[in-house]
Amino acid sequence: MEIKKDILWRVYLCFIGIIILGTVVVGKAFYIQRVQGKYFKGMGDSMHLKYMAVDAERGTIYSEDGNMLSTSVPIFDIYIDFLADGLREKEGKRFKENVDSLSICLANLFQDKTANEYKKELQLAYKNEDRYYALKKKISFDQYQQLRDFPLVRLGKNKSGFIIDPRDKRINPYILLANRTVGLSRLNSSKNVGLEQSYDSFLRGTTGERLMRYVAGSYMPVEGAELEPENGKDIITTLDTYMQDVAENALMRMVAGNNSLHGTAIIMETATGKIKAIANLGKQPDGTYTEDLNYGIGKRTEPGSIFKAVTLMSLLEDKYVDINTKVDCEGGVKYFHGLRIADSHLGTGVITVQDAFARSSNVAFAKLADQYYHDQPAKFIEHIHRLRLDTLTGVDITASSGFPIVKKANSKTWSGTTIPFMAHGYEVLETPLNMLMVYNAIANNGKMMKPYLVNSIREYGIDVKTFQPEVVVEKICSDETLAQLKACMIAVVDSAHGTAHKIYDSLYSIAGKTGTAVTALNNKGYNKGNKIYQASFIGFFPAEKPLYTIAVVIQNSNESKLIYGADVSGTVFKEISDRIYSRFVGTGKYIAPSKADTSNYNYYGLKNELNSIYSDLKMPFMDSAVGGYWRTANMKSNSTVLNTPVYFSNSTPITPNVIGMGLKDAVYLLENKGFKVTISGKGKVVNQLPIAGTAFKKGQPIALVLN
Repeated sequence: MEIKKDILWRVYLCFIGIIILGTVVVGKAFYIQRVQGKYFKGMGDSMHLKYMAVDAERGTIYSEDGNMLSTSVPIFDIYIDFLADGLREKEGKRFKENVDSLSICLANLFQDKTANEYKKELQLAYKNEDRYYALKKKISFDQYQQLRDFPLVRLGKNKSGFIIDPRDKRINPYILLANRTVGLSRLNSSKNVGLEQSYDSFLRGTTGERLMRYVAGSYMPVEGAELEPENGKDIITTLDTYMQDVAENALMRMVAGNNSLHGTAIIMETATGKIKAIANLGKQPDGTYTEDLNYGIGKRTEPGSIFKAVTLMSLLEDKYVDINTKVDCEGGVKYFHGLRIADSHLGTGVITVQDAFARSSNVAFAKLADQYYHDQPAKFIEHIHRLRLDTLTGVDITASSGFPIVKKANSKTWSGTTIPFMAHGYEVLETPLNMLMVYNAIANNGKMMKPYLVNSIREYGIDVKTFQPEVVVEKICSDETLAQLKACMIAVVDSAHGTAHKIYDSLYSIAGKTGTAVTALNNKGYNKGNKIYQASFIGFFPAEKPLYTIAVVIQNSNESKLIYGADVSGTVFKEISDRIYSRFVGTGKYIAPSKADTSNYNYYGLKNELNSIYSDLKMPFMDSAVGGYWRTANMKSNSTVLNTPVYFSNSTPITPNVIGMGLKDAVYLLENKGFKVTISGKGKVVNQLPIAGTAFKKGQPIALVLN
């Protein structure tokens, strides 16, 4: 019995010990979780360390004349560590003494919340002991400079808990200027475009590393543990900001004024192939225009009559014709295997090849090409191949849809009408830059240059790589053919029947070719109502010793009032060439033409300012308005008439026309009428929405697009 009691005593003792031990374990677990939980969690978080990439400062893209086209500016993310020792010592005395003044300063700086709202947010984050509280992101350098002097912040990181995380933001200082060519830099470099994409490996530099600690759901940088990144190199382009600005403005005036769908203007230095400017503008759903696609490099279309230079070169080089050969245009209409080809101006009979080129006769070139190449199409295709019209241009930036298409004689789509239609610019697809290369080669005495956009790559002010002009075809044709081609292109401008005679200028000579191609609207075919017109002009100046070659290609809409190449693209070409000639080419002072200027010029402005301008310049004018503050100035034949603009009265609830006005006048007028004005761009107003003449209510927004 004693043995049994002894055994039971031991069992009970063990059982009691197990209960006591279990109670201690459970109690300790409860104590650790509830009482020491935050401490051990903080210790665990502090052990989560990892190296994270630090982006290098991206290189800057410059124009040839030294202006920044794309650069990086610093922006700052601001965080607060509310468990910083200096912030919580003495029961948070430092925080409590400064939170009111800090909140006031933050409210005044950012203008997004009241001081009371900022104070409540900061106090709540302090109470919750946030380790990486995001106060503000993407603040500018100016805002950062002001923030550094705020109460609490100026005491330093350890006492204030403020953590500054700097990074870079990519900007284009000129906004619209060459935006699609320079390109966009995104976090995912595979989505970059333009030069930002092509030269990304040079621009981005070498990524560094920073030691980061995982704290309360976020990574905080560990001070002093960073491998510095190596900054990117700079790119010096061939672009000239003056020429680019001229091209953008001239193109904007035309596409916006003519309600076109999109357009491009490219300026090339004839001797070198340098692209001095490339403007691309596309119409947006809201009616504004912006650089949305690179139409000059990536948009291939049927070129129309600008392709006749290729046909003429082939005929001349093969000695089938010369520019004095007679050709019967047959009244401007002829059928080829049942398909009709017609000239824009009917009634033409027998004329010379030069006159047919100047008049842009579709029938003449379709007949000549069909006569000599119908049975030997490969010979015609070979000329096209020699001019690299079936090859990418090789320019520095790429475009997925920019590969030209030229049919071969063994193609399934080849037919008896292919040669006649190719002869005047159909059944081939070319980009404006491909065609510009051909015209530039003609201007450059037959030497075809590779177009390029970058002069050099520079590191800390020293060129580490340079790019030189590159010849891709030493001679596209004989000197005899070149001379005849130039004579025909000059006739397009300076002959009475030339399609571009409207842009003739006695100060300097221009050679080129117009084109008006019928294109299908939304790929619905060429049926009446679906077709629209692409207007083109490619030429060079001065014709006797060319310095610059320019291509202007504009896709009109079915609402465009002007459709022909000379009226649309020729006008843009002339504005660009005039500006370039006056600044870079002309050697003497401009001499006004002896005959009166019969072109109309309209401008809106305040009555008193216009009166002062005309009086000071001693220019005759007549104010035919009775009253009011605003006037429209109509200048014609050296005389000016001032009238009261329609809808400018504040009492009239109709939207005024502010296109052509300076921003200051436009905003002053519109805000006085009760509009809320939003602005994009710089310069003068080139478009507005809602349009002039529509009714409005006070407080209604109006969007202005500046050039």
